[in-house]
Amino acid sequence: MCISVLDPALTIRQANQDFFHQFATPAEDSADVLAPLPSDSSSTAPDVFGRNFRELVHPSVRQPLMRQFERLLEGRRDRFATQVVALRPTGDVFNGSLTAAAVRGYGPDPTAVLVVMRSGQSAEDDAVVAPRRKLLSEIDARILEGIAAGLSTIPMASRLYLSQHGVEYHVTGLLRKLKAPNRAALVSRAYAMGVLTVGTWPPRVVDDFIK
Repeated sequence: MCISVLDPALTIRQANQDFFHQFATPAEDSADVLAPLPSDSSSTAPDVFGRNFRELVHPSVRQPLMRQFERLLEGRRDRFATQVVALRPTGDVFNGSLTAAAVRGYGPDPTAVLVVMRSGQSAEDDAVVAPRRKLLSEIDARILEGIAAGLSTIPMASRLYLSQHGVEYHVTGLLRKLKAPNRAALVSRAYAMGVLTVGTWPPRVVDDFIK
């Protein structure tokens, strides 16, 4: 269970050992439990301290997650829970659940945010989510977005100035690349891999995956 404490700017100020194990570089993950960020900048500290929490989550979930943090910090809610795709320093990812709660002092505004993350899948399941790498050409990305939006071959061909055969050629390539048996499975797998942005319409491929 990863626990961290963020300031109102979502900068990481404290964290426990499990958090370091997931997000610090290997040489630094032996830090003390809930070690604070040193005031002396010359001191050595895990590289997660001082980083913004948004840097630790996959681009596909970053925008909707930041909106939830924004509502929390504006006092519109006291806590929230959601699913998240997190990024390790190696570029690998893992799926899990995230719960965030506002910590208040004497005033009405939160003074800190307590974040608890739990890995929700096995190592084999984590492999479904792709690291950030250039998987798709520009035209593949537009076709995947069209499929996710429910468009059939003819409208996509007209929109992208391709023949129907050309669209089907790219769809076949996408099925093979994402190891999906049909179009419905292709869309589901693209969301599971973080290729399609969560919480937006029309569907949009995350820029990091476009060559």
